[in-house]
Amino acid sequence: MAMNDTLASVLSNLNNCEKIGKKECVVKPSSKIIKSVFEIMKDKGYIGDFKVVEDGRGNAIEVSLLGRINKCGVIKPRFSFKKGDIEKYEKRYLPARDFGIIIVSTQKGFMTHSESKEKSIGGRLISYVY
Repeated sequence: MAMNDTLASVLSNLNNCEKIGKKECVVKPSSKIIKSVFEIMKDKGYIGDFKVVEDGRGNAIEVSLLGRINKCGVIKPRFSFKKGDIEKYEKRYLPARDFGIIIVSTQKGFMTHSESKEKSIGGRLISYVY
């Protein structure tokens, strides 16, 4: 099975585990992008701890779920945005104002859309969680 978008399949896996009420979810493969996205989700309280399990082939990540995710997914295509544009995407991908986060990739690394607004830097949209 060829995987085109590993982040998308990891997030949909997370979504499904969350929907059926699991306490833990094992996702594969692991990558830097996936780890950065999980790091932000953990900081914002959407998921508990996660740890990388070395299995010698792509590795897996064990994520402990807190039942706080209503929906998460990737944003395709990965739109680039300038520092003033982010509002338009907030309206498109998040259900309400100040509810949920859009994870963006900037030249200063991965961060939430609100952090990128504060620091007024643009970048690319990666995924959303609420």
